[in-house]
Amino acid sequence: MRENTTTRRVSAVARRIPATLALVGILILVGVAVGALWQPFTASPLFSSVAYGLPALEAGRWWTPLTGSFFVGAPWVYALVVPGLAGMALLEFRRGSRVALAYFGAGQLFSVLAAAAFLWGAALLPWAWAQEQAMALGVGPSGGIVACLAAAVGVLPSPWRLRAGTTLIAVLSVTFLYWGTLSDLQHVFAAALVLGVDRSLRPQRVSVREQRLVAFALVCALGAMEIIGYVAPMTGPFGSSGPADGSWLDVAVNTVLVLVVALALHRGRRWAWIVLLTYSALNLVLVLLTLLLASLVGVTELEADLDADLTSILASSTLWILAAAYFVLVRAAFHARPRAALGDAPAPGVEDVKTELRASGGGTLSWMTTWEGMSYARFGRGIVAYQRRSGVALTLADPLGPVETRAATVRAFIESAEAAGLAPCFFSADDATRAAVPSDWRSIVVADDTVVDLPGLAFTGKAWGDVRTSLNRAQREGMTFRLSRLADETWGVRQQLRAISESWVDEKDLPEMGFTLGTLHEAADPEVRIALAVSPHGDVDGFLSWLPIYGDGAVRGWTLDLMRRRDGGFGPVMEYLIGSSAQQFSAEGAAVMSLSGAPLAHEYPADAGAIVDLQTRMASMLEPVYGFASLHRFKQKFHPRYETLSLLYRDEADLARIGAALTRAFLPHATIRQFASAGVDLVRHDQ
Repeated sequence: MRENTTTRRVSAVARRIPATLALVGILILVGVAVGALWQPFTASPLFSSVAYGLPALEAGRWWTPLTGSFFVGAPWVYALVVPGLAGMALLEFRRGSRVALAYFGAGQLFSVLAAAAFLWGAALLPWAWAQEQAMALGVGPSGGIVACLAAAVGVLPSPWRLRAGTTLIAVLSVTFLYWGTLSDLQHVFAAALVLGVDRSLRPQRVSVREQRLVAFALVCALGAMEIIGYVAPMTGPFGSSGPADGSWLDVAVNTVLVLVVALALHRGRRWAWIVLLTYSALNLVLVLLTLLLASLVGVTELEADLDADLTSILASSTLWILAAAYFVLVRAAFHARPRAALGDAPAPGVEDVKTELRASGGGTLSWMTTWEGMSYARFGRGIVAYQRRSGVALTLADPLGPVETRAATVRAFIESAEAAGLAPCFFSADDATRAAVPSDWRSIVVADDTVVDLPGLAFTGKAWGDVRTSLNRAQREGMTFRLSRLADETWGVRQQLRAISESWVDEKDLPEMGFTLGTLHEAADPEVRIALAVSPHGDVDGFLSWLPIYGDGAVRGWTLDLMRRRDGGFGPVMEYLIGSSAQQFSAEGAAVMSLSGAPLAHEYPADAGAIVDLQTRMASMLEPVYGFASLHRFKQKFHPRYETLSLLYRDEADLARIGAALTRAFLPHATIRQFASAGVDLVRHDQ
């Protein structure tokens, strides 16, 4: 069944990219016909007749810009050309065959002719590189491929458009400045053509985060040029030089340093910005000093004395100086203080959060924001509860405060987190919060909140048979139900609850989860109620904890948190406890009872996407340990309505950090050995 579905998808995609597939077929057929698939075509007698370049045009071979586009110079180049056509395929899939062919044809023709015209004029100057390339011939469709890649950037969603465009420009710049072949020059002209005519690629105002990303790409590109200089000769427009003296250890150290500084820039660290400005300033001093000495003793003599190529040194230093101009322009983006408090006012305390909850109400999970380990950010009346984990500002539930302040609070929190170099993320957010985040944010449903409406609740009819049976059986066996506070119970009852809870934990390979799952410590809150099922002998056979849900200045409902049962006790104790709690809450006038959401238990359609596939696999791995899916099925006995709870995040680039943050939020005390032990048991379970 899955194979048939995959085949249909592939066929559907293929029908929408006929031009790309036709071009791939032509390139391969031509390669077979002339033997270019297994031997260099540049050695073929046919090469000079079909290859394009300034010498071909000067010799009157006007057809070469067309013919040369369908030949490939060497077998290994096919490994670059064919995958490179993915950009054309994406462009054709999104904007149609005519647009894709137009970009490919115009980009290929323009890049060939523009490069020839440029080299014709540049070769008149005393410029050795231009004179060398003016004599070169080439083949291949790379100019059209780069044009399609650049145009395909425009169909990507924000912020991937800026990221892909920045990466493409960085790669083209490095290859042109360092190697500077005829093809590299054509690539620059092809990209410049698309940037000039495609409105979707025009510069736009970017966020602080994207400014940091551009700086990251810029440093990586410049660092790559420095590192490549250790291992390969430079042949670009700034001159030629041999590999720099140095060991592989030098290369490794430089690579690590570049990555460390670049990653720190990506996170907005001020020290990295200062390091780069200092390095750029040293390059400026180097350029001025080199020019001064060259004017005094001459370039040739200075190169001989220094045993170095001044052209490449000056080129590299000049690029760093130009990059410094960008770093200065976006200097405000590099003031991140990852440990600084978020918010535009002093951070509130737990009692402030509880006061706001009582005043303006909250959702079914809002009381969990009062638990230990949470930090708070205030924005006017709005309060956001969050944890700092793995570079993520991980919020829990929805912002607190008046409903009309929700959107402003969400935006302010996002800006504050990004300014601190943190990735903002809303976990278990409702639809109102999802509507308040920027339109280009992503969302994943992480749970279905199971809500039972209490007014008029009656366990009648066939659908309520299981619950009604448990209540009747409990009455026959002399079970006693009571709602209480943990502090109001006797020492003996509290010890029984602790023993039941510890027994439950001992059966798991991982410790008790946190974040949205409480323990007896959270149940000790005076505003949390405990539901007890007591046997005729005085034994506690099971217990629940209920968190208050505030609204309109009073408690309007209750959310289920802890569920624990004693081994060998009353069989349907959970049905009995939840059913009895619902009856008493309804009698007290409560509006809703939430059975809470089971994490990772949402059911997705088959074509929901790769990210959801990953989440589903995680759920199947954790199911033997925590039983999320079985818990979700158990709650269906109470016929709740479902309200989706979502994970809201900026884009897929943050998912790795968010995954690490969630792991540590839910299992803050788990050790590597415990994870490994759970993994072994999971393998045995799968077998």
